[in-house]
Amino acid sequence: MIPFSPPRIDDKIINEVTAALRSGWITTGPRTKEFEKRLSAYCGNKNTICLSSATAGLEIMLRWFGVGEGDEVILPAYTYSATANVVMHVGAKPVFVDVNADDFNINVSEIEKAINGHTKVIMPVDFAGFPCDYDEINALAKKHAGLFRPKTERQQQLGRILVLSDSAHSFGACYKGKKCGSLTDVSVFSFHAVKNLTTAEGGSVALNLPEPFDNEEVYKYLCMYTLHGQNKDALAKTQKGNWKYDIVEAGYKCNMTDVAAAIGLVELDRYDNDTQLKRKRIFQLYNEGFKNDSRFQLPVHETEYKNGCYHLYPLRIVGITEQERDAIIKEIFESEVSVNVHFIPVPMMSFYKKQGYDIAHYPVTYDNFSREISLPVYYDLTEEQVKTVIDAVILALDKVH
Repeated sequence: MIPFSPPRIDDKIINEVTAALRSGWITTGPRTKEFEKRLSAYCGNKNTICLSSATAGLEIMLRWFGVGEGDEVILPAYTYSATANVVMHVGAKPVFVDVNADDFNINVSEIEKAINGHTKVIMPVDFAGFPCDYDEINALAKKHAGLFRPKTERQQQLGRILVLSDSAHSFGACYKGKKCGSLTDVSVFSFHAVKNLTTAEGGSVALNLPEPFDNEEVYKYLCMYTLHGQNKDALAKTQKGNWKYDIVEAGYKCNMTDVAAAIGLVELDRYDNDTQLKRKRIFQLYNEGFKNDSRFQLPVHETEYKNGCYHLYPLRIVGITEQERDAIIKEIFESEVSVNVHFIPVPMMSFYKKQGYDIAHYPVTYDNFSREISLPVYYDLTEEQVKTVIDAVILALDKVH
């Protein structure tokens, strides 16, 4: 069976993790702090904090901005449930909008229709590692500053809607020559096991806040806030006579460990000159295999201004139903090839249907979902295996449709 997306675990990873274990420092420590600095340098943003997951990062930033009951957060209907769940966690209302028909990303004109006096945050999602239209989204936040009704000091300081990018898929992607992480106020990356750059579990918050915010001070606050509200971390307390600490807020616990950061440091070292080159080659092979068959709609992963990071290959099949898509997937698995679907739209989930959301209000989202099949993309996938995947998809489609 060709798997869908196994992580790359080789001697470099194993040796660095072993070194972290032998160091005696396995929680947040020097490797995590080094990883944070190198992530900021790579992305070009002002400060970065590493956490236990991207989901934690999104929720922490909503709480930092004071989002709560009576507030609204605009996000695409086509995303993973985490993007919406964190809005529910803080007591705000997720306001779903439809996506583009070409690239799966949030539709800017639909965002503008949804903005009102309750809107506190726009959360675009870089689907499959392809950047959203950040110039247009940032401009919307500024354009509608007159509607913004701040309820906290931080909201007053910003004076407009916060743009909080769910960049879970898009580490390494570029928009107009700038890396994701430096494209808007705050971006949150995922380093989950199936991501291009993994730390097994983990994520990071890329801070890029405008003046009058001091991103270094925000970083220091978040370090405290994500470690129980404690004003000294374990590394600081190891200094001679520095054991005494205080709890200055009822904080949360979602720090990254040095064991996780050890994996991330290796992955970051070889990201552009190894990992991305291999993933790009896999995309090229898929494109070559499907481009001359009009039954397939190839994913957009490069334009004049955007370069995706080759995270997912979301192939769409023209003119099929959701039921036919599911039957095609079943046939592909019969060929010993694993595929996936990204994602079942959040308004189709039971919890959100009970909240009154209806997928019928997001027709482009549903159309994209109903025809989408994500194909395997991972470092150790061979060119011969890619050919096997292509053949399996074509055979399955021939049988079903």
